[in-house]
Amino acid sequence: MSNKIYPIGIQNFEKIRKGGYCYIDKTALIYQMAKTGSYYFLSRPRRFGKSLLLSTLEAYFQGKKELFEGLAIKKMEKEWLTYPILHIDLNTEKYDTPASLENKLNRVLVEWEKMYGAEPAETSLAMRFEGIIGRACEKEGQSVVILVDEYDKPMLQAIGNDVLQESFRNTLKAFYGALKSKDGCIRFAMLTGVTKFGKVSVFSDLNNLEDISMRQQYVEICGISERELYENFETELHEFADEQGLTYDGICTEMRERYDGYHFTHNSVGIYNPFSVLNTLKYNVFGNYWFETGTPTYLVELLKKHHYDLHRMAHEETSADVLNSIDSTSDNPIPVIYQSGYLTIKGYDNRFDSYRLGFPNREVEEGFVKYLMPFYANTSAVEASFEIQKFVREVESGDYNSFFHRLQSFFADTPYELIRDLELHYQNVLFIVFKLVGFYVKAEYHTSQGRIDLLLQTDKFIYIMEFKLEGTAEEALQQINEKHYARPFENDGRRIFKVGVNFSAKTRNIERWIVE
Repeated sequence: MSNKIYPIGIQNFEKIRKGGYCYIDKTALIYQMAKTGSYYFLSRPRRFGKSLLLSTLEAYFQGKKELFEGLAIKKMEKEWLTYPILHIDLNTEKYDTPASLENKLNRVLVEWEKMYGAEPAETSLAMRFEGIIGRACEKEGQSVVILVDEYDKPMLQAIGNDVLQESFRNTLKAFYGALKSKDGCIRFAMLTGVTKFGKVSVFSDLNNLEDISMRQQYVEICGISERELYENFETELHEFADEQGLTYDGICTEMRERYDGYHFTHNSVGIYNPFSVLNTLKYNVFGNYWFETGTPTYLVELLKKHHYDLHRMAHEETSADVLNSIDSTSDNPIPVIYQSGYLTIKGYDNRFDSYRLGFPNREVEEGFVKYLMPFYANTSAVEASFEIQKFVREVESGDYNSFFHRLQSFFADTPYELIRDLELHYQNVLFIVFKLVGFYVKAEYHTSQGRIDLLLQTDKFIYIMEFKLEGTAEEALQQINEKHYARPFENDGRRIFKVGVNFSAKTRNIERWIVE
């Protein structure tokens, strides 16, 4: 029986090492970073180990050699010098006014000033930060290490509020500018966050900041690669397989489908979500652990605000420039969704330097689509899961009338403001419903011309559906027959339902369906 202690929710390197928790050795990469550069920026989704990375860097630069016993860096580092550390975590605050950010920074500066002194002439936050860096370097006789955790939290909370975001940006731009002016006193600096908010504007004075978010050699700096999973947890995976009644290969495949699939640059190894992996192995139960710890309300607001076609999300194409920056005035929600970890790189076209995006794994895809449902359809979050169960059972039993009556209830009370983009709204609702049904029955959803709108397959039935907005159910059915959509299934033993559906702009709902 495995006796591993999993560091779930523990982001302090010293506590992990002294407490006997399992630790996946990232120290060779940390050594490489420390020896080959001075200023770094890393963007990764939440709960991916960014805070632990900064805590490990802190212990390393404090010269705490004993904590690194048995790790790769122990053989590499010969000096183990001690540097003064300025560590700031912006994650622990609610930022809803300009003063909330200033108060947070002021509290941090006051703590540092107790250690390194204050100067009355330093009146602004940025000037005080500059002064502290200079005095810390002078007092300790060593250059300073600066670590900033969740640098973007204030701006992320202000998405949709351009005035507040501009205020936060100006405050942080000046604050981080101190790093440039005090370059001679700084040994190393690292800033982490979920997103890259207009790197040009927040860090415009920091042109020496090296962004390693999409660098191949640092892909494994956070998260768990497949190699690391098997090296560190082989015994636990065998035990999990036995408990689930699966083979070792079977459990590895299931882990891969649920939690792997994050690609932070093209042609890179897939990275597993560490939070979900550790929880799964601790409890020997699969679950949507990562998704359930944080609800992406700001993403839904962006999707709705910009009338985004959800169907595009599963195969979005974009450029590196778009992925690398977020502009609060942009009407493209994709960079935020990508950087937040709900989409990842699935392919790369070298000729055009373009990336194809998609959901990283089943946990994210199912969790995100399920989460979207109450925002688009007339249902609550609690009801949504039960409604999907009912949909699936109706499809499996051939009860298409109940299925469509239930679907009608999802469109009831469509908000009046959506009428101007009614076609998109009804396509988005259908996409959500059929995507969720598709996790339990085989579903293909196409919208390009000449392809079936929706194909659902169960053990006993095949449903071929065509939807018309402001057409008739008869026209929809006629298209199925004229384009011979059923032909590939003529020799299939299952019963075929051809379903023509019409959607009325007047009632803002499904009006009629006919079945052949």
